[in-house]
Order: sequence, then C-alpha cells, then structure tokens
Amino acid sequence: MFLNTIQSSEGSRKKSRRVGRGIGCTMGKTCGRGHKGQKARSGGFHKVGFEGGQMPLQRRLPKVGFKSRSQKFSAEVRLSELNGLTSEVIDLKALIDANIVPAFTKLAKIIKSGEVTKAVTIKGINVTGGARVAIEALGGTIEA
Repeated sequence: MFLNTIQSSEGSRKKSRRVGRGIGCTMGKTCGRGHKGQKARSGGFHKVGFEGGQMPLQRRLPKVGFKSRSQKFSAEVRLSELNGLTSEVIDLKALIDANIVPAFTKLAKIIKSGEVTKAVTIKGINVTGGARVAIEALGGTIEA
C-alpha cells in the first residue's frame, strides 16, 4: 500500500450540491436562499444565540456556582480520630471499616486537628505538613 493509492470507501463522501446552475435545476437563481433578507446575503448571519436584539437566553439566566465532582470521593481525617483505631497499619480500608470516612471514599488526607496519643503507621493516605510532624514526633511512620 502506498500513500498515493489510498482512497476513501465508496459512499463515505457525499458530493457537494452545485448551486446557481440555471433555472432547470431546483438550486438555480436564488440557490435555495429565498428572496432578499439577511440570510440571502453572503456573510449574513449573526453569532450563535443572537435573538434579534432581545436579551439572549444565556444572559437572562442567573449564574450558578461551582460544585466539585471529586469532592464527594475525598475526605479529611483529624489527628484525634486516629486514637480510636486499633489496627497496626492505618490505611483507607481501616478508616472505612471504623466509619471515620464514608464507604465510597477514594482519597483521604490527615489534617492537624487535635492530638494523636500513640505511634501509628500511615500507609497510602495523604498527610499535611503539621500532621506529619505530630505523627513522627511520637515515633510513627508514614509510607507512601
């Protein structure tokens, strides 16, 4: 196969309509544009949404705020909530089992709020800078 032999398949390209070829065809004289008016002229179209000077729909409707779609899949965990966990390694499954985060959570982050009283091992959970210092001060470890 060579580049100069490539052809599109039969029927995939529709022939363009030849307009303005005399009164014998249906697209002669006015070429299907009707008589006079803005749409009969070349370049005679307004922008999308133009309503003849009336306030367009997209400007009549009020602006609506932003709602993150990923927010319902992420959760924050306080340092003080880690004290109630009994498992050796704290990961996302342990947080879900202890009902600290919802069951459909995919991302969690530990924030510095409250105090942790024991050394814990964090695995696969994001940690803020202040929380990292508090966990490592008690001999805890954080694994990525």
